[in-house]
Amino acid sequence: MTTDRESTSNITEIAPSTLQQWLDQDLVTLVDVREPSEYAGEHISGAKRISLSTFDPSEVPQEQGKNLVLYCRSQSRSQQAAKQLLAAGWTEIYELKGGINAWKAANYPLKVNKNAPISMMRQVQIVAGSLVFTGTLLGAFVSPWFLILSGFVGAGLVFAGVSNTCAMAMLLAKLPYNQRV
Repeated sequence: MTTDRESTSNITEIAPSTLQQWLDQDLVTLVDVREPSEYAGEHISGAKRISLSTFDPSEVPQEQGKNLVLYCRSQSRSQQAAKQLLAAGWTEIYELKGGINAWKAANYPLKVNKNAPISMMRQVQIVAGSLVFTGTLLGAFVSPWFLILSGFVGAGLVFAGVSNTCAMAMLLAKLPYNQRV
């Protein structure tokens, strides 16, 4: 049975419906820990962006009488940010269960910017695919040594899937067009 709140240590997961109620009642400080380009594309109205890649617990606002809720795309980065906050002395942190994906699935409103950069996942797919394709072509027509490029990218993608961290996405996030909000 799924409950509206599930707690792990001092981090409590809340359902999108709970977050919407808290927003309606002005009981929440909402922090989006995604990268600037993701936030620029779409975010929950009223959310403050503090990217996990540059996360500093001292930047998180502590508002009296409000619950701190963290969210990201699926919940992986918000969990990491919550752990940093616990280590910094925070005692009560909430996470949006399922992240912005769950929020969208529940049909709650988002602020959407159609002029924002394409999603980080698509950027990684484009760059990785281009590198594999280029390495394969150069390996077939110039020198078999170029196939190392395709193998390197493939190994990087496997590592990203296993470790749930993507070095290519972290590098792409630092590009200027991904920094604008």
